[in-house]
Amino acid sequence: MQPFETAVTFIRSIGIPVIFRKLSDPTFLPGLQIDGGCILVDKQQLQHPGDLLHEAGHIAVVPPAERTMLRQDNIGGRENHAAEEMMAIAWSFAACKHLKIDPAFVFHEQGYKGEGRNIAEQFEAGHTFGVPMLQWAGMTAEPHQSKNIGLAPYPLMSHWLRPL
Repeated sequence: MQPFETAVTFIRSIGIPVIFRKLSDPTFLPGLQIDGGCILVDKQQLQHPGDLLHEAGHIAVVPPAERTMLRQDNIGGRENHAAEEMMAIAWSFAACKHLKIDPAFVFHEQGYKGEGRNIAEQFEAGHTFGVPMLQWAGMTAEPHQSKNIGLAPYPLMSHWLRPL
């Protein structure tokens, strides 16, 4: 299975709907739109298939009661947007490792303001960010705290969707 198909199967398996359809409205990431906690994908417009995992991360890290309210036009204005962005990046890296997909699939040269490769290299070296917030949300643990709090050590995940 190709990385994109692997990602779609995984995202659906954790409970995030992925719907393929034509998108006529402008999107933040070409060919992808979050709408009501679902990811809409226009394969004709999609430029970087790995962006799908990052968008799934946005949905996965918000509190369950807020997932269905998440839309492309409200992500940036959320109260905890900066924290959720860092969490989505850390989540995306963990998903790549879990799926045995090269992190360059998500962390490509055109993403993350041209710093995709640098972010992936830093995460590979253990220099992460966002993990303490994933721990706070009950999804994983910083490796040195894993045994004490009973959560899987990052990049392993105890919960792919935020439980609280």
